[in-house]
Order: sequence, then structure tokens, then C-alpha cells
Amino acid sequence: MQPGCHASSGQTVLITGARAPVALHHARLFHAAGWRVVLADMPARPVSRASRACALYQRLPSPRFHPEDFTDALEALIEREKPSLIVPTCEEVFYLAAIRERRGLGAELFAPGLDLLQTSHNKHDFIKLCEGFGIAVPETRLLTSLQDVTDLVRQAESLVFKPVWSRFAGQVLVSPAPRKLKQVVPSAAMPWVTQERLEGDEISAYVLARDGKVLAVSMYRSLYRAGAGAGICFEPVKDPATRALIETFVGNTGWTGQVSFDLMRLEDGSVRPLECNPRATSGLHFFKDADRFVRTLLQGGDEVLPDVTGIQAVRLAMWGYGLPSALRSRDFARFREVLDAAEEILRTADDPAPGRAQIPALLEIAVIAMRNRISLQSATTRDIEWNGPDQSSM
Repeated sequence: MQPGCHASSGQTVLITGARAPVALHHARLFHAAGWRVVLADMPARPVSRASRACALYQRLPSPRFHPEDFTDALEALIEREKPSLIVPTCEEVFYLAAIRERRGLGAELFAPGLDLLQTSHNKHDFIKLCEGFGIAVPETRLLTSLQDVTDLVRQAESLVFKPVWSRFAGQVLVSPAPRKLKQVVPSAAMPWVTQERLEGDEISAYVLARDGKVLAVSMYRSLYRAGAGAGICFEPVKDPATRALIETFVGNTGWTGQVSFDLMRLEDGSVRPLECNPRATSGLHFFKDADRFVRTLLQGGDEVLPDVTGIQAVRLAMWGYGLPSALRSRDFARFREVLDAAEEILRTADDPAPGRAQIPALLEIAVIAMRNRISLQSATTRDIEWNGPDQSSM
């Protein structure tokens, strides 16, 4: 992506969820392909705002806490800037899809319908959906009462527990002891699932699709994570069984938009789906050919392949999360080796400002975390989370 190497397309793209590194990457791709990039989100200082790719940043009210104000502000932004495409990156995609369904958006939203988004995001319904497509799945059970949990106490060591509506593995319990099970308090409104614990190699996949056709796939392994969840350092992998599963899911759902998966590759080489994130994830960072990526996203055609083969990382997060993890596992040498090999995601040679913008962005999130007495990770998504269909009425 060389600066100034592409003629302007004369078109505007609106990228939402500007707080996310994947929003920054989308912005750089569209900018390098000649598009005018408008970014929108709730924070005052998201990292993407500092990018040279950003022509305009618009703050919006929280769709979770102020849905009507969010809708009004979004519609005003779309009317003023007239984007021909809206690319969501985080869980605001649910609110955008709900608005599209209710009153239209005035621009193409690169995402499937709300029903399919919700089914895929729901950790029980997603597994049932896969099962209906003939995909081999881990045994998964819905929990809607304390009695459901009590019935599983003796089997808990072989199970994984997680809320149906959750992200970043923040509340996941793996083989919990009986005292830990007290944290599992499901209800009909806020159910949990329990899933058989699988042993193997965890793989993640990012997918671009249109009308049920796979347009781009990148598979990767997280080498270090922020806590138990989001990857902060990842390397590309290839896996034919994962590819087959993706094509089955995308083809059967007729998916249009971005979708991501967490899967487990077992010893026999087969894979099992664990959960689905119907949004962008870190696999996007393995695509750098802006013209091909944007053209494929818009028009379909031949699949665009990942063109990055090295390890990608957010270096600041590596020092904050990766280093403590390495010290706990007494493997500092591996940490240094991975860090030295990794390419920085946020700060690039032709767009260094987002790297510097990390500290004010982090401080803003830290204030939210302290004010609401929640974890730093929970604070990153608090204002855009989608936790079930009861929010769809807006």
C-alpha cells in the first residue's frame, strides 16, 4: 500500500467500530484502493482516527444504551456523507442490521440479515445450525436454570461452560471445580451453554463471502492472547478440513459479509466448530493487496488469497499481556523470539500515527473500566454489545 499510488474511486465507504484494529486495517485497504474513508464509533480517541486513511471520524451515541439517538446520528451521517458501502467491524453490526430491517440505511450494509447474525452469534444455535448442515459438532447443551447446572456437577471436569451471548472468552469456564460453577447462573433470558471439552489445536478463521460464495479466507493460530480471549499475536496456518467446513457453512447460509470461526483440530485431522463471530477478526490482517481485496469484496469473482505469511502482532498488547503470560510459563525466550519476528499491526511505515494513538485510546477505555468497575476487556465492548433479540426493538 504505497501512498498516492491509486487514483480516487470517487466513492465513500463508512467503516464502523473504529476502535478495532481490523477497522484500521479496512480503512487502510479502502484508502489505498482510492476510496474516501469515513470512520464512526463511540470513543473520542480510537486508534483509527489518527490514521492517514481517515478522511473523517464521527462520534456516535451508544447503540446499546441510547439506540434511538444512535439511529438518528447514524442516519444523519449517512445522509451527509453519502457512502455507497457500510462495512461494520464489531458487534454494532447487529444494530445496523436491525435499522436496515426496520427502516433502511440508504447504503449497502456488508452483512447478512439480523436473524442469521443472531443465530450465528448465539453459541447454542450456531452449533445446531452447523449440525443441520451435516457438520460434525461437539456435544453442546443449553442451560436455562440453576437446576441444569446442578445436574452437570459430576461431569464438569470434562466440560466447558460459557454464556450464550458473550465474546472474547471473558466468562468461559474450562473444566471448572464445583465452587467455580457458582459463577454459572443461567436463566431463560440469559442462558449459558455447556460443551464437551475437546483436546487439539485451536484454529481461527476469517472469511469474506457474498451470496454464499467464499471470496477470501485466512486461517490463523493465536500465539498470545489478551487474557483467555482475543488474540494479540497470530501466525497463519492452512487446514483443508477447516476450509471444507467454511464452504459448507457459507454455502448453506448464503452468507454475505464477514464471518469468523473458532475451531478445534483434533488429532485425526478433523475439525469441530466451537463458536462463530459474525464480524471481522484478526485474520483480516493477512490481506495487504488493497485493489484485489476491495474489488473482490465489492464484485465477487475470483477468491483473493492472503498475501502475508509472517506473524502479526499488536506490540503494546504483547508487553501488557504476552509478557506476563511468558513469565508465568517461564518461557521468556519464546516470547522474545516471537516478538522479534512479528510485524506490528497498528504502526506501519507509511501510517505511523495509529501506533502513537494507542496510549490515549487505552486510557479512555481504562476510565470506562474504572467507572463501571469492569475489566479492561469488558470496557472495550460495553457500549456496542449485543446480548440477545430483546435488544432488536430499539
